Amino acid sequence: MLKVTTVNVNGLRAAAKKGYLEWLAGTDADVACLQETRAELAQLPEAVREPDGWHLVLEAAAEAKGRAGVALLSRREPSAVRAGFGVAEFDRSGRYVEADFGPVSVASLYLPSGEVGTPRQAEKERFMDTFLPFLVRRRAEVEAEGRELVVCGDWNIAHREDDLKNWRTNRKNSGFLPEEREWLTRVYEEAGFVDVVRALHPEGPGPYSWWSVRGKAFDNDAGWRIDLQVATPGLAAKAVSAVVERAESYDTRWSDHAPVTVAYDVAV
Repeated sequence: MLKVTTVNVNGLRAAAKKGYLEWLAGTDADVACLQETRAELAQLPEAVREPDGWHLVLEAAAEAKGRAGVALLSRREPSAVRAGFGVAEFDRSGRYVEADFGPVSVASLYLPSGEVGTPRQAEKERFMDTFLPFLVRRRAEVEAEGRELVVCGDWNIAHREDDLKNWRTNRKNSGFLPEEREWLTRVYEEAGFVDVVRALHPEGPGPYSWWSVRGKAFDNDAGWRIDLQVATPGLAAKAVSAVVERAESYDTRWSDHAPVTVAYDVAV
């Protein structure tokens, strides 16, 4: 069994002070994908940089310091690691890192969050325009090798109305724009990937994985399901369970996101 978990840590150094290390010590995942790490390797405390029993691959944003950043933690060292996806603007932006573990490649993705009417939304649109062709190409490559791929991370798009609590009031906001939702449909229908959690939990609402810090979003479970594990069909068919590790209470959270953990019936 291969167990993969993904979580936006909302700053790795901050998370380490709030309970991230305790969570990492307690998880039974084989691979942990982190997003929005916001740090370079040298900036991390030793306990975060070299956690017991884990191998860390960190891809920091080379130009926008303290922004974005993705990481992969694994029980054993991967046989290969690739950063970026072949697009100059994003290859050193700390948005994508992928590693091989036997017949499975696992990627950590932090898709730009965007904000309507700002350069951030334009950046998100450029990312989506170039990332979709990469997914098409990458699926063909791994399947030609008899392998599988799962892209885990903060996709920053809620696909369906049952993927966020307050969908009516968010129809003109980044993350639930019609064109963003259509793009995610293309990931599933054109590129042929599978939303693993939704496949295992076809009925909504949720399960949500992110809650705004405003108001009482967490207490009222007014969340968004934007932390996804998107897999090639062969691997998705082997997913046996999916759980969102929602904190018991607001004050026990170490990030505004919750880990999303999937178990795959595959040996690596």
